[in-house]
This record gives sequence, structure tokens and C-alpha cells, in this order.
Amino acid sequence: METERFDTVVIGAGQAGLSAAYYLRRAGRPFVVLEGHERIGDNWRERYDSLRLFTPAYGVSLVGFPYKKKGQICPTKDEMADYLERYVAHFGFPVRLGVRVTGLAREGDTYMVDTADGMRVEAANVIVASGAHRDPRVPAFAKDLDPSIVQMHSTEYRNPTQLRPGGVLVVGAGNSGADIALEVARTHPTWLSGPERGHIPVDIDGWVSRHIAFHVVRFIGMHVQTVRTPMGRKAREKDLGQGTMLVRVKPKQILAAGVTWVGKTDGATDGMPTIEDGQVLSEVTNVIWCTGYRHDLSWIDLPIFGEDGRPMHDRGVVLGEPGLAFVGLPFQFAAASDVLPGVARDARFVVKRLPARMPAVVPASSGSAVA
Repeated sequence: METERFDTVVIGAGQAGLSAAYYLRRAGRPFVVLEGHERIGDNWRERYDSLRLFTPAYGVSLVGFPYKKKGQICPTKDEMADYLERYVAHFGFPVRLGVRVTGLAREGDTYMVDTADGMRVEAANVIVASGAHRDPRVPAFAKDLDPSIVQMHSTEYRNPTQLRPGGVLVVGAGNSGADIALEVARTHPTWLSGPERGHIPVDIDGWVSRHIAFHVVRFIGMHVQTVRTPMGRKAREKDLGQGTMLVRVKPKQILAAGVTWVGKTDGATDGMPTIEDGQVLSEVTNVIWCTGYRHDLSWIDLPIFGEDGRPMHDRGVVLGEPGLAFVGLPFQFAAASDVLPGVARDARFVVKRLPARMPAVVPASSGSAVA
């Protein structure tokens, strides 16, 4: 097995990983960023076609390189992806593309990072910025639905042309589910399944939000709802366990579009989806699972997880594992930790706390790189 050595390995080249790269560069720490996609920003490009960010254009900038593109108030997913690509090019970060990490362990004081192509990377420090929610979650009873029903997770959905004629059941009434339900309702009878968890009572695409509300929401998400405040700890439990409120879409917009809002989908009857009240949706020919992701960090072979399966850490710095840290976890320190406005602060914190212990560095010699 071929081996390379670095002071610090960053796993993931999304906004979290690139923020960590910025602070590593500023601190003069040698590092490499490993990214499983073939192109910077593909984690955005691969989402549904109509996706736009909830953050206004002036609020999406990563540290050190402002987002300057003018256009819609909130950038599209492709505009955001292109910005991340420009960000890497501007700083010349050492990013290895198409390198999927499959394992992380430790031997002595050195971390061992294994990849799908058989490469092993040794590092004194590792920053995991790949996100914990990357394994799409679909309920077990999905297999009991009629084989003729088109089923896909929201990660696979791009636009309504993928759907059969007939009814569409969107399972999961969060932000992705609401967005997708509004879109498919233009061409298909649509049901949205799941409890209403409230919504932000402003129009995030309007003037008020652009000049006032966004700043208020960002301040709360950055400085009020943190793990250090009672309000923040309460919000953290709700955010991690019960889902979040709607941001762009309002319940009245969903109903006005002709979407039928139903309760939880909890099984199948004669191959058709069944709602918790016993209603059988016999007209459904498509199901889109907007049911989130499993918290899967099983590729990390280290004793860092609590009883809930989540890593034990202080603001991203892993307890009992010097040199190991996370950036971009949900509510890592604050409600904004896993979104664009919050990743820089967490990245700065963990980089400052990396031990100053560097192994011999072997120059990069394989894999696609962006310099």
C-alpha cells in the first residue's frame, strides 16, 4: 500500500473543509484536502435543479474571498458550486479530487487515512469536514410498496421529468420536501407527508429579509443559539432530533399550490403508502423520500462516539484524540455551525487547537489535484 505523510489532512472540500484550509494556510500548516467528488462544488451541483440557497448573495462569502456574483437575491446551487471552485483556485489550495476516504484509525501518534483507491495517508492531525449525514435514510417499509411505484430519495431527485404520470407523495415536510412538493404540484397531484414544524415568518427573498431579517436570524444562529446558552441547548436537541422549521416556503403556499398535506407515512397496504390515520394513498405512482440522512461516521475506527452515536467533542475538537477535529457538524457549537455563515468560526477554533507535531512530509504524487 502506497503511503504519503502530511501534517494535516482535511477530509471534504465543501464550505467547511475549505474554511479549515484557509486557516491552515494562514497558520502556515502543511496540509492536503481529500475530496471524493471529481470536481469542487459537486456536492451542490448534484442536488435538485431548482434549488436556491436560503442565504442572500452577500451572506454566502467564505472567509478571505467575497462572493461577488450579482443576480438573484439567493444564489442557485450551481452558482454556489462555481464560487467554491473559484475559492480553491484563488488560494491555490492543495485539493485531491476523486479521493474517497474509507477509513480513519490511529497507530501511536499518527492517524491513518485509507482511501477507496488503496492509498494510505498518514497525518499528525485530521480535520473531518465531510459531514455526518451523508447516508440517505429511507424507511424499511419502502420495500413493501408496489414495484410499479417510482421511488427516489431527495438526493436522486432533479426535476419532475423523472416522475411517472399520476400522483406524487413527498415524504418529509422539511425544507427540501416543501420545495420539491411545490415544484411537482405544477404537473402532478401531490401529497406532502409529515408534521408542520413552523416556519420563519418573513419572505427571505424580499426587501425586509435582505436588509433586516437575515441579519437578525444570522445573529441568533451564531450568538444566541449556542451550546453555552439554555436556549441554544434546547434548540440543539430539537434541531438534532425533530427537524427544523421551514425557511423559504410557508404552509399557506403549499396549500395554495394544491398540495394535500397529510400526516406521517408509516407503512404500506396492498403495496400503497399508508398514512398514520389509516388513509391509503391509492393514486400515488411516485414517492420522493425527503427523509434526511443517517448519522454515519462508521468509517472512523476510533473510540470517539457517545451512546447516541455522535462524536464526543468540544466545539469540534474531539475529546481524548489530540489532533482530531470536526468542522461542519450540525450544531457543532451553534445553530449556524453547519451552514455558510457559521463554518469559518468553527474552523478557526479547531485549527488553533491542533497540536504542533508534524511528521516528515512526502510531496503529493498521485490523484487529481487542484492547485
